[in-house]
Amino acid sequence: MLKIAVPNKGSLAETAAWMLDEAGYRGRRDGKELIVVDARNEVEFFFLRPRDIATYVGSGALDVGITGRDLLLDSGSDAVEVEGLGFARSTFRFAGPAGRFQSAADLQGVRIASSYTLLVEQHLAQHGITAELVRLDGAVESSVRLGVADAVADVVETGATLRAQGLEVFGEPILTSEAVLISNGQNPAGLSRLKRRLDGVMVARDYVLVDYDIDRSRLDAAIGIARGFESATVSPLQREGWVAVRVMVRRDDTNQIMDALDDVGATAIIVSRIHAARL
Repeated sequence: MLKIAVPNKGSLAETAAWMLDEAGYRGRRDGKELIVVDARNEVEFFFLRPRDIATYVGSGALDVGITGRDLLLDSGSDAVEVEGLGFARSTFRFAGPAGRFQSAADLQGVRIASSYTLLVEQHLAQHGITAELVRLDGAVESSVRLGVADAVADVVETGATLRAQGLEVFGEPILTSEAVLISNGQNPAGLSRLKRRLDGVMVARDYVLVDYDIDRSRLDAAIGIARGFESATVSPLQREGWVAVRVMVRRDDTNQIMDALDDVGATAIIVSRIHAARL
């Protein structure tokens, strides 16, 4: 069986569980379950702390897993990223007292607090910067005010939490992270099927089907608005000179595309959710 590590809690857990469910795998019915066997799909799920997943996969104890790119890189394990999964996106930035730092070069010799010290150390080494790293498990924003550090390296969304502590971001981002599928690098049996299924879930999440009818004389204009994932499906209608068209479009663009199709004469415009896909 393919052994898969899954986050047991935190921001990664809920969406990872949803994606696996949409991909046709059996999830855990009890939040206390640590191992779930899905015999029908020939997989075994191990529910672990997100920070530990890369270590288990990199050691070869488990075949694949879902974790954050930040956690993967900070683990120092031999696990490799297979693909991004498009959720739990975050940006890691340096921050310090307002006006004190302008770029990463200003961090030479200072103390930097972070929950991801290996990740930060690697980033600093790439830029030839030596600094003292202070590892904290959380709430690194308070470290400067409490005198533990001179700057911090942390996840930044709006920056409101940092500003509340008198800090501001500076320099280029350290890393742009998201949830990723990782493997032990051995291309285990079942990985390609898992990847195809997750890819199908991501397509179904990001795209919808749009159906409409239009006079063939205006078809080119309509196709120019939405060409579909590969190409549009066009079928003749019983009504003389008219065709039915089906295309896949990005969910976020749906209403703008419907407006534009209406403007060129399309009628009976219908949007349908995609439950699953293989492309």
